[in-house]
Amino acid sequence: MSTHTPFPVVLAGARGHGRSHLVNILRLERMGLVRLAGICELRPLDAAELDGFGAPEQSADFDALLASTGARIAIVCTPIQTHTDLALIAARHGAHLLLEKPPAPSYAEFRRMADGVAAAGVACQIGFQSLGSHAVPAIRGLIEDGAIGELLGVGGAGAWVRDEAYFRRAPWAGRRRLDGVDVVDGALTNPLAHAVATALALDGSTRAEDVEHIETELLRANAVESDDTSCVRVLTSRGTQVSVAATLCAERSSEPYVVVHGSRGRITFWYKQDRMLLQRAGHGPEESLHGVSDLLENLVAHLTDGADLLVPPDATGAFMRVVEAVRLAPDPREIPAHAWRTEPGESAPRRVVPGVDGLVAASADTLSLFSELDAPWALSPKAESR
Repeated sequence: MSTHTPFPVVLAGARGHGRSHLVNILRLERMGLVRLAGICELRPLDAAELDGFGAPEQSADFDALLASTGARIAIVCTPIQTHTDLALIAARHGAHLLLEKPPAPSYAEFRRMADGVAAAGVACQIGFQSLGSHAVPAIRGLIEDGAIGELLGVGGAGAWVRDEAYFRRAPWAGRRRLDGVDVVDGALTNPLAHAVATALALDGSTRAEDVEHIETELLRANAVESDDTSCVRVLTSRGTQVSVAATLCAERSSEPYVVVHGSRGRITFWYKQDRMLLQRAGHGPEESLHGVSDLLENLVAHLTDGADLLVPPDATGAFMRVVEAVRLAPDPREIPAHAWRTEPGESAPRRVVPGVDGLVAASADTLSLFSELDAPWALSPKAESR
């Protein structure tokens, strides 16, 4: 049990993905680390939704809620385009932050957030939970020790199934812009953003200045603005390549992963399972499971004991360069109707691109873009951004 007074927490956005934060807050409440002081939602949560919490203060006014509760920590789990303004409101109240990924819809908004938070002197953790996996430092240690020889590059793969209802779940879903404001929702920047951030982290290229050049191929089978089938390749300032291919139109959902390529072996990391496979010359395959540090718990440890933050804003600068490249790229190319089919989904029909699962895996294996793998529907020529 903690000997510290529990930190009062305000959660902005308690439905949808925000439910996972409520579950985690309840866990940490029972450990004596935090207490839920307030919830910011447009529509108040009912008693069933608040089961286990009693009656925290509720308001649609984030500013007023922070003032009335005296919150020491604010969790922001709201639409992407609201992140920067809400983070800066919290910072003005002296509240430390757990800010959901992606931290902002543009690099300029990211810098406005990060600089404002730093100036206010509050801590900020970005919600890339995969970077809390203990496998990440273990893999970095193997790379640095030369276990797989020279680092050649890192590939990421994410093949998920999402039906048409997924893109109707909120007004901003599937949008690049909304009412003239950048949103930049999309396979690479939101649902499979962890693949991008984790691949960059395993390469050791997490800061904005670690990125030299970015190539993107953005496509869509669904009738939305944003990309649902995409790939990106980053050339780092060290000369390594980091590529990620992602689709929400897979034939079947599979565990996303990142693969580190070396001159004498490879390491595959299934980041949602914290599972790692080391394959190297002269050795049998070695599989291992790793623990994970919760990001809110780590933020509390930072405030109480001075523990290093696992995902401070600067550690997502390279990821935000990718978001910016996606934002500036031409609107996603429509995959022709003959190249996808409709199948029943969980709650609505879903669009499937035959063969895309294999292409996603091949991209991670070879660090290639879809067009280089001769995908008949792939964007060509490539869109590029620096």
